[in-house]
Amino acid sequence: MTHTVGYAPGAYDLFHVGHLNLLRHARARCDYLVAGVVSDEMAEHAKGRPCVIPLVERLQIVRSIRFVDAAFVETVPDKLVTWQQIRFDVLFKGDDWRGTPKGDRLEADFRTVGVEIVYFPYTMHTSSTQLRRALDALAGPEPVTPESARTAP
Repeated sequence: MTHTVGYAPGAYDLFHVGHLNLLRHARARCDYLVAGVVSDEMAEHAKGRPCVIPLVERLQIVRSIRFVDAAFVETVPDKLVTWQQIRFDVLFKGDDWRGTPKGDRLEADFRTVGVEIVYFPYTMHTSSTQLRRALDALAGPEPVTPESARTAP
């Protein structure tokens, strides 16, 4: 009998139902699920802005999800390096990656080591990006302070 290890990487910032759905569906397709939580630095590099929730708190949230057997801090962008450490059999992503240059590269890289890429439906009505926009809109414009007025162009 085979033991399938799954890997579900993500920032998991502003944790929402889309994240939960991904982890739930992933756990149903493997015997042991590792959630890869990207470091603050990697998330900022990939998204162009810092996470709202710091890494230590994102790890606590993800580790507490019953579908997750282990959480791993991802500190390098190359998923093959992560695979060398964890040796997962299947990698799970949202289907917003399918058919994109990043998704195609991921599939090609993992084809070389026999890892299957499984895509799950992206939760269109909820995303961290939408939540962040809503928070930014609620916060309104930054107030002008004497310090910011001196540094303005």
